[in-house]
Amino acid sequence: MSLTYDIANHEVLKSEEAFKGKVIRVFLEDVRLPDGKVARWERVVHPGAVGMVPLFEDLTVLMVRQYRHAVRGPLLEIPAGKLDPGESPENCAQRELAEETEYTSKCIEKLAEFYNSPGYSDEKFYLYLVRDLEPTESKCEADEFLIPERLPLDNLFSMIARGEIRDAKTIIGLTLTRFFLEGKYKPSL
Repeated sequence: MSLTYDIANHEVLKSEEAFKGKVIRVFLEDVRLPDGKVARWERVVHPGAVGMVPLFEDLTVLMVRQYRHAVRGPLLEIPAGKLDPGESPENCAQRELAEETEYTSKCIEKLAEFYNSPGYSDEKFYLYLVRDLEPTESKCEADEFLIPERLPLDNLFSMIARGEIRDAKTIIGLTLTRFFLEGKYKPSL
């Protein structure tokens, strides 16, 4: 079967905001498809986010365990947070690292940037490896309750395999970190 239409040819005919929250906005949109038909799609607008893999010299990673309301339970994750208006991803990474782990980093390296769920959201995610960690004083946001856990990088992969780590950004971050350290991955961003 041969596809002969231009997949980039989608025209937004109508866009209405259905919800505006603290973090996201939701739009209902009528879109003309390449075959001329019209579909109603939902689109979530998100300011973007960053995540960091805080790696110590002994190859342990500082993770955070926190309750995630959408999944109704705690998850073990890399530290992460959303971008503030006008904030660069690098500055956000430094701010979130301090807030969530009480560490700062002199060495921040971009591993990747990707869309979390492009089927319905424009959230762009920036992923960093942070090393040369130094303790600092900072406080989490009022609605964040985090438990830091420092774990060996190699142990985290068996935790993924057992379903103990189920967060996508964390799995991507840990995997890219391992490949980077083994010389099998060199970010070009």
